[in-house]
Amino acid sequence: MPSAVTEEQNRVDREVLLDAAEKLFYENGIQAVGMDKVRTASGLSLKRIYRFFEAKEDLVVAMLRRRDQRWRGSLAAHVGRVADPRERVLAVFDWLAEWFAEPGFRGCAWINAHGELGASSEAVLTEVRAHKQAFREQIDTWVRATGSPVTEAVYLLAEGAIVTAGISGDPEPAGQAREAVAALLGGPNAIESSRRASAS
Repeated sequence: MPSAVTEEQNRVDREVLLDAAEKLFYENGIQAVGMDKVRTASGLSLKRIYRFFEAKEDLVVAMLRRRDQRWRGSLAAHVGRVADPRERVLAVFDWLAEWFAEPGFRGCAWINAHGELGASSEAVLTEVRAHKQAFREQIDTWVRATGSPVTEAVYLLAEGAIVTAGISGDPEPAGQAREAVAALLGGPNAIESSRRASAS
């Protein structure tokens, strides 16, 4: 009789499954990836996969939720290293520039998921909206600390940079958005100082 699967093994297998699914879905698109490909990439049987997630939709939601925690956590850690409130907001765009330049960058996973499944999956749509709202709240916290009422403009510039970089494959939209935000936030030589920082 086979031994019972431990909680630690369940945790490890679930992470392996999510790692494999995220890589496949992000690189190839969700609908293009069948569960047989997830099985092969994860090394887990379909029976085991479906014990973790009853449907592919559940796997997609879990993948997006875990990616959200990692993505926003990385952004917060980067911004948190900056002391000045104004520079903190600009640091958002420095972080985006680094992300855009990563090998394998394929744009926003949540926008991609929305484009594929937003009209047919309420669960995926809810997860996408939750991520975007949480990202906006992060930006709002940092912008409010500057005393400038420009949260919506900064958020839209960030989102626009993400979409444009995802389509063009060029990280430059982050620097362009940074310049616009520097001008919005004001300060002495705002645009010129932003250009020097984004060029360095």
